[in-house]
Amino acid sequence: MSPDMQSELGNIISLDGGRFRMGSKRSCQKDDGEEPVRTISLSGFGMTAAAITNQQFRRFVEDTNHITTAEEFGWSFVFDPKGASLENPGSWWRKAEGAYWRAPGGPGSNVDTIGDHPVVHVSWNDAVAFATWAGGRLPSEAEWEFAGRGGLDQKPYPWGDASPIEKFRCNIWRGKFPHENTAADGFAATCPVRAFKPNRFGFYNMVGNTWEWVADWFSRDFHALSGIHNDPKGPPIGEGRVLKGGSHLCHKSYCARYRVSARSASAPDMTTGHIGFRVAFDSKEISK
Repeated sequence: MSPDMQSELGNIISLDGGRFRMGSKRSCQKDDGEEPVRTISLSGFGMTAAAITNQQFRRFVEDTNHITTAEEFGWSFVFDPKGASLENPGSWWRKAEGAYWRAPGGPGSNVDTIGDHPVVHVSWNDAVAFATWAGGRLPSEAEWEFAGRGGLDQKPYPWGDASPIEKFRCNIWRGKFPHENTAADGFAATCPVRAFKPNRFGFYNMVGNTWEWVADWFSRDFHALSGIHNDPKGPPIGEGRVLKGGSHLCHKSYCARYRVSARSASAPDMTTGHIGFRVAFDSKEISK
């Protein structure tokens, strides 16, 4: 990776790797597959300290003329609380014609004033294209979780045990989901990628704000059955790619996935207003 690209991506944190305990004793939802807790060994790698921003993605598009999945489809999913209910998660998503990364709310919206917010309405395929352009790749789920834990063993949050509800440590839903959003933490939707205090390794917003694509195919139990504990990459095939970290729409009433072990999945061509990504690098690719 060139020094210019490293400068474009901002702070890239280099980690020596090592051993850590991944997963949780209990999943947030029964099919999430967070359990069991297992000891994982990782080789060294690097990762951007923050999620990729609108400004950074704009540079990529200008350089490559990349057409995103949402542009090809002509629509993307945006959050719409009208008629939404906790019993039906699909009810709070609206298929918005013309919504894509430059117009996250659909026609008439733009990212001109939120260049430092995470890019959204990007598919897994778009994220891979950006990462390849940058000379990197998407992190594995194990790498993402190792970075997110910041060296803390089996703590639920990047900062430790303290709940994010009483104090504003991350960008999640404040109020009663899905109809009351107080924005008490200062943000009604996404926030700047470097808002809130980073974890001990220096990574920002590893929970809340936007879900983040990682490289692995999703499986509820592959990690428990495979016996792979060194640099695991997930199953060889699947239907959905893993998402980590939760988003600004997470709330304790239905989705307390704003924890480092939490996981979800979406199809590689899925695009929404609350999914972004960050980029990882093999150690040899990081300029010293």
